[in-house]
Parts: sequence; structure tokens; C-alpha cells
Amino acid sequence: MTYDIIIIGGGITGVSIAYELAKKKAGKILLLEKEFLSAGSSGSCAAGIRAQFGSEFNIGLMKLALEKFEVLAEELEYPADRIGLWQGGYLVMSSSQPEWESLKARVIVQHRLNVMTEVLTPGEVKYRFPDVNVDGCFGATYHSKDGHADPFYTVFAYGKAAERFGVEIRKRTEVTELVRDDQGIKGVRLADGDTIEAKQVLVATGAWTHHLMKTIGLDIPLWGERHEILITEPVERVFSPMVISFSLGYYIQQRPHGSFIMGLPPEQKHRWFDPAQFDISPTWGFLERMSDTVQRILPRFKGLNIVRQWAGLYEITPDSHHIIGPIEEVPGLFSAAGGSGHGFMYGPGLAPIMAEWMLGQSLSYDITRLNYQRFAKGELVIEPAVVG
Repeated sequence: MTYDIIIIGGGITGVSIAYELAKKKAGKILLLEKEFLSAGSSGSCAAGIRAQFGSEFNIGLMKLALEKFEVLAEELEYPADRIGLWQGGYLVMSSSQPEWESLKARVIVQHRLNVMTEVLTPGEVKYRFPDVNVDGCFGATYHSKDGHADPFYTVFAYGKAAERFGVEIRKRTEVTELVRDDQGIKGVRLADGDTIEAKQVLVATGAWTHHLMKTIGLDIPLWGERHEILITEPVERVFSPMVISFSLGYYIQQRPHGSFIMGLPPEQKHRWFDPAQFDISPTWGFLERMSDTVQRILPRFKGLNIVRQWAGLYEITPDSHHIIGPIEEVPGLFSAAGGSGHGFMYGPGLAPIMAEWMLGQSLSYDITRLNYQRFAKGELVIEPAVVG
């Protein structure tokens, strides 16, 4: 059977692009997922959403994504309490004078793009958020529209909406190879040996993207890295924002039901290109470091019981940005992976633009700088406001 478009990967990126393509009547669309929707990085993430980035490009893109999240439940016809958008803000802490100056400089750019971030002194942080320990803090920024959503239900909502528009979704269906000829992409080969043909193929497989592209001789600079998260028992809800430090690497947030979710980047960086190397087992070292960090930042909550700890894969690129768009060496082949810890928050904003790109339409926001060719040209897209 031949399709107009095959999408590989059932995370936020794959399902949201499938939905946007189907809305545009892009033809016969098949989405293939080797496990279940949100089984990869989307289902392992902390689900934060923020517009407090450093580059004008990312601020503008995440402003679009935030606006999309705000209407997502209505658009996808899915219960808003399940998608769970909570805009409690992000409180970005600085731990040195140079970092504080950088944060204030970013706010100038954010204001220019109508992202109305506030600048807070340590005293103002303590007044607004008395549970936060401001020792060693030089100042913070706060944007009230930042927040989080439920990654599982958001992906499920996109999947259901895509199916209503005619997308065929096959779960428990693993793609082992891409298939090409001298003219370009031809389709995909499944684990059972079957081949499915398509005019276009979109690879949205996160950390597995490098391995899959290798099957047709492409060396995509994208690897997996284990990041860990834990969640506590629920307590009375008293704390709204995500408190985060780019320099120290932590992020901590109380969810609407009262549990605290938090994470830190790994002490040891791994560049895993081969899925056989992928390791998402939790570690004792993370538990110790995270416990020490949260007790220092939010000392009131010392003694909370930990309910669960898990790990997932950041799919990382050399400049911590997606590799998105056409692969020029193989006409008809597209990539949408490499979110580097920000894939969930970018997803709803990137999806309609990626659909435009795949259909040869004018782009409503220029994301062409995230193309695969930028690495060979040395045109990396640097973003300073990242954890990790």
C-alpha cells in the first residue's frame, strides 16, 4: 500500500504534525509508533512550557507555542482538565552577577516581542515567593504565562484529533529501515519485513533518529543522553511557579494536585548514538543530588517522601536545537527531532509550520534556520537559556 506521507514516531512532534497535515488535507497519512503514543521522550519529560528564552528566534517561536497551548483543548475537542495547562509562571534564578546581567538583557528582547517578563530583585522574590531561598541569588525573572501541561494527555489528544481527520495510526509497529533509491525516499521497512511506500517520510523519532537515518547512509548529528526526574507525595498546594536555574541546572515545580516534580542534568554526559547503548535506568547519585538541591532551594519542604523516580532520553544536537525540515540529499525525506529537552513545549508551535514546509507552502514563521545543512555550513543556532 502506498501513502502520501508516512510519519515515524508517536511523540508530541509526530502526532501534532500528523494532525496539522491532515487538517490541510495533505492526503493519505500513516503514523507508525513502535510502542504506544508518548512512549519516548514526550512521556518522560517534566512538561514545562516557557517563553523565557534568550534568542529572538526562540522567544517568538515559543510565544506562538504558548498561544497554541492556551486554545489546545478547545481545538482538539479534548477535556481541558486532562491536557492540564497550568500557567503558574517560570521563576528563573541567577547565581552570579554575569548571569543576572544576561537575564536582564534577555528580558529586553522578550519585551520587544510582547513577552512581558518581570525583573525581580532578591527581596522581591522573597516577598512574592516566600518559600524560595534567595541566598546566593542575584535576581530573577518571572513570566506568568509560562507553565506546564500533561504530556500524556496532550499527545493522546493530538492522536485522537488526527484520527478524526483521517490519519491512520499504527501502534506496536516498529520501523527498522528507511527505503530510498536514486530519486529519493521510497518508504519504510518494518520489523516484520514488510515495506510500506510513501511519497514523503517524516522521521520524528527523537533519540532514535540518528540510528534510523544511518540505514540510508546519513550521519545525523543527534544523540541520546539520560536525564532523570523525580516526583514527591502530594502536599497542600502553596507554590505556583517553576523555579529554575540555567547555570545550576535544577528545575522544581509543584503540580496542581500538590506533588513536586523536579530534575537536574547528569553529572556525566553520554553521547549515545546507537539504541543498543541507551540507558534510562534511574540512579542513586541523581536522587542524592536532587534531594540536596531541593532542600537548599525550598527548605520548607524538607522531609517530603519521594513517590517515583525515572529517566528518559534528551535527544541532543550540537546547538541544542531541532533538526527540522527537508533532508536535501534524499528528496521527500524530512526530519523533526532533536528538541534537546524542549520538544514537548515546542511541539504545538512547530507543527503547523512544519506542515506548511512539507506541503511547499509559505511559512507562517521562518524556521528554515533549523535545517540539517546548518551543521556543514557552520551556521549553528545558539540558545543560551537551556538547562543541561
